[in-house]
Amino acid sequence: MFQKSAPEIVQPHRGDDHDDVETVVGPSVHVEGDFASEGNILVKGMVSGSVKTSKLLTAEPGSKILANVRAGSAVISGSVRGNVKVDDRLEVTASAQVLGDMDCSVLVVEAGAKLHGKVTMKGIEIEAPKTERRAGFIGRKKEESQMEAKEEEEAL
Repeated sequence: MFQKSAPEIVQPHRGDDHDDVETVVGPSVHVEGDFASEGNILVKGMVSGSVKTSKLLTAEPGSKILANVRAGSAVISGSVRGNVKVDDRLEVTASAQVLGDMDCSVLVVEAGAKLHGKVTMKGIEIEAPKTERRAGFIGRKKEESQMEAKEEEEAL
């Protein structure tokens, strides 16, 4: 007569809900060629070629992207072999493997993620002093200091 309902499992909100996903590449799907969308993309399967979206790209654990990626933001939990260029936030989770260069504004890397490539981030405003920008200045300074040290040794 009275039945206990199953307990509801509440997952913490991560801000990457897939309610507004426009394109899903299912776990048994293999897409070859250039893949572009103006909406969110969820990859569970495999994509070869290039992937482009102006919004969120999510690569779930077990997914494989053998392509250069261009997105507004991205959460990578699968494997990517190719360069990843993201306008805003790039999140690389513990299960991710990325082999390629990454370019983004904000980078979040969880412990356990495997990365191999160069990271470039927008917004760096560090510049070398004007005197060091001249070609060869640092090399000349090093040679001058070595010569001064040698002269001091000979004077002793």
